[in-house]
Amino acid sequence: MSAKQTKSAKSAVGLSHEGRDYSAETLTAMHDSMLFIRRFEEKAGQLYGLKKIGGFCHLCNGQEAICVGVEHASEPSDYFMTGYRDHGHVLARGADPTAVMAELLGRAGGIVNGKGGSMHMFDAKLNFAGGNGIVGEQVPIGLGFGFASKYRDDGRVSICFMGDGAINQGAVYESFNMASLWKLPVVFVIENNQYAMGTSLDRASAETHLFKRGISFKVPGMQLDGMDVLEVERRMGEALAHARSGEGPIIVEAITYRYRGHSMSDPATYRSRAEVDEWRSGRDPIARLQAQMLDAGLASEDDFKQKDRDIKKQVNAIAKAAEAQPEPDAEQMWADVYSDPIEGAYPYPGKVG
Repeated sequence: MSAKQTKSAKSAVGLSHEGRDYSAETLTAMHDSMLFIRRFEEKAGQLYGLKKIGGFCHLCNGQEAICVGVEHASEPSDYFMTGYRDHGHVLARGADPTAVMAELLGRAGGIVNGKGGSMHMFDAKLNFAGGNGIVGEQVPIGLGFGFASKYRDDGRVSICFMGDGAINQGAVYESFNMASLWKLPVVFVIENNQYAMGTSLDRASAETHLFKRGISFKVPGMQLDGMDVLEVERRMGEALAHARSGEGPIIVEAITYRYRGHSMSDPATYRSRAEVDEWRSGRDPIARLQAQMLDAGLASEDDFKQKDRDIKKQVNAIAKAAEAQPEPDAEQMWADVYSDPIEGAYPYPGKVG
């Protein structure tokens, strides 16, 4: 059999999940993307501990299946916007990981020139509209992108991620209402990781089934297992088809869990080690997909171990390359403040100092 025939035969092999067939290549791509994000976040946590990353830093360890599953279900032309736990989303979208790491380190080669940091990743080429630091800020922004798509009739969907803490912001409900009223192509994805900073869901929300929050605005909702990348991909496909059909917005609640604290400064003493271990050992999205691929005969334990070694080396090289970059010039403080700067309108005299 020729190399081309071998590749073709491999493509036909895969597994079925809830009636959906996945090729070996698709499963491998999902696995590798989730594992890369996991190791990237671990490296970011290490660099933060070494005080090489400053400011806030919110890691998504445990939540990788959502950003990867949504990315595989969506089109490159669809818009993404999220809150400040954004590293995984921008990496899943295909951003240059060295530029993302450089941004965390405040380097000139960062994805926004080292001026945004952890919470403000942005890549217009990938239709990634942030990384937004204010809780719930991204939701009305996502509404605006959805309005633009409806106005232009361009077939795009605005995929707006938020956490279970952001769901209680007033602007979120204004956005639900307007999106429904105008039948905008928006999918509101709630990443329910059980805690809004240190407050558990049942202490912050009277209605803990968050996919029901749009009922009064006639926005349908669905709940899915956010620790299963295949379920995320399949159900998000349904949600995107709804939004693209002209029927208006839909809410998707993805049940997930973050393994680390809210941010790097959070010791997470409000939850027990047993609770974290239960999610890690029983529902981890990477381990779950590995088990499915092993059962289907698509990979071996040795394959996964080698992949992990390769990705760790890759992430270490990325961190080294990012750290070697210079810090932004001081004059960059005044760049990108206005789209069309007016002479004398702000205190930049032509040099700093």
